[in-house]
Amino acid sequence: MTRVPIAGVGMTKFGKNGERTARELFAEAAGKAFEDSGLSPDDVDEVYYGNFMGEIAEQQGHSGPLAADAAGVTAPATRIESACASSGAAVRHGVNRVRNGDVDVVLVGGAERMTNLSTADGTAGLAAAADALWEIKAGVTFPGAYSLMANRYFHEHGGSREDLAEVAVKNHDHAVENELAQFQMEIDVDKVLDAPTVCSPFGLFDCSPMSDGGSAALLVSEDFADDHDLGEVAITGTGQDGDRLALHDRVSMTRTPAAERAAEMAYDDAGIGPDDIDVAEVHDCFTIAEVLAIEALGFYEQGEGITAATNGETAIDGDLPVNLSGGLKAKGHPVGATGGAQISELTKILRGDHVNSDAVSDAEIGLTHNAGGTVASCVVNVLEVMN
Repeated sequence: MTRVPIAGVGMTKFGKNGERTARELFAEAAGKAFEDSGLSPDDVDEVYYGNFMGEIAEQQGHSGPLAADAAGVTAPATRIESACASSGAAVRHGVNRVRNGDVDVVLVGGAERMTNLSTADGTAGLAAAADALWEIKAGVTFPGAYSLMANRYFHEHGGSREDLAEVAVKNHDHAVENELAQFQMEIDVDKVLDAPTVCSPFGLFDCSPMSDGGSAALLVSEDFADDHDLGEVAITGTGQDGDRLALHDRVSMTRTPAAERAAEMAYDDAGIGPDDIDVAEVHDCFTIAEVLAIEALGFYEQGEGITAATNGETAIDGDLPVNLSGGLKAKGHPVGATGGAQISELTKILRGDHVNSDAVSDAEIGLTHNAGGTVASCVVNVLEVMN
C-alpha cells in the first residue's frame, strides 16, 4: 500500500447555476482546494479534469487545458471522460501518477453545466452514456434503464417501493445541514410515494436531479506531504473496472460486476476488507443504485441490501452510514463533478470538519463508489485517516 495524501479539497454548492460555465465552477472548486491546502497553482505538476457533457451543454471540447487555465494552473492537463464516473476516474489517474513517482502535486476533479439545458435535452444528453445503436435508438433513457433493474430486483429478491423510498428519505435527511447540497429539505415516505411517476417504480424523489457544480482535490506524494505538513487523510486503495455497455448484454440486471471488481481491487490495494469500512459515499443516481452499490461493495449479500435503509442500518446513526453528504439524490449530481465531490465530502467527514462528522467521530476508513451509465464503468477509492 502506497498512501497518496489529500492536501486539500473544494467544491461548489450544487444546484442551478445555469448562467455559470463549467470552467467557472471548476475554478471556484479548485480555488477552495488551494485555500484548504495552503498550496498555490504554481505547485501543481499535472491536472486531470472530469467532464462528460461539455460538447452537448456548452459546445466545448478539449476542456482539460481550459479547466487548468481557469484554475490558474500552467501544467499538462487532460480531460477524463467516463460518463458519470468521469471525475472518479480523474482521481484514480492522479493517484497512479503520484504513486509512480512522476509528480508530487496533482489537481484532480471535474465540473458539469447541465441546468442550462431543458429537461428533455438534458435527458437526451445523459443518454449518450448508453449504447447509441441498441439502447438510445430504442428510446431507452437512464430512468428507464434503472427502472428495469429495479423491477428485476423485486422479481428476483423481493423488496418494495417503500424500501426504495426509505433510501431517498435517508439521504435527504443527511443533506439538511449540508450547505453545499442542492436539496436541504426533509421528506417522508408518503411524499416519495405520492410524487409524480417518472418511470415505474420510480417517482420524482427516486431520481437524482440535473445539477451544475464543480469539485476539486489536491493529491500529493508522501514526501511532499511530510515536507509541507499536509494531508490528514490519504487515498490508500483504488480500483476501476467495467462491464458491457448495453444493459441487455449483461449476465444479470441485478448485479454490478464492474463495481464488485473495482471494490475488490481497492480493498486489496489498501489491505482491508468491506468490514473495515466505517462510512461510505456511493453512487445513488437512483434509489435502486444505492441498493446495488452496497451489495456490490460487499456490505450486504445479494438481495439483502434492499432493506438496509428501511432498518436504519445505513442512516447517520446506523452501523454503516452511507451518503452522509446527501448522496447524488439530495446533494445533487453534476455528472462530471460527482466523483470528485465524493472525495471532497468524505475527506471532510474523516477530518472532522464536515457538518455530519460528529455522528461518525470515530470513523477512520471510508470508501467512495462512482459509477458510469448503468455501471458499465466504476471507480472505487478507499480513504483513511493518516495516523
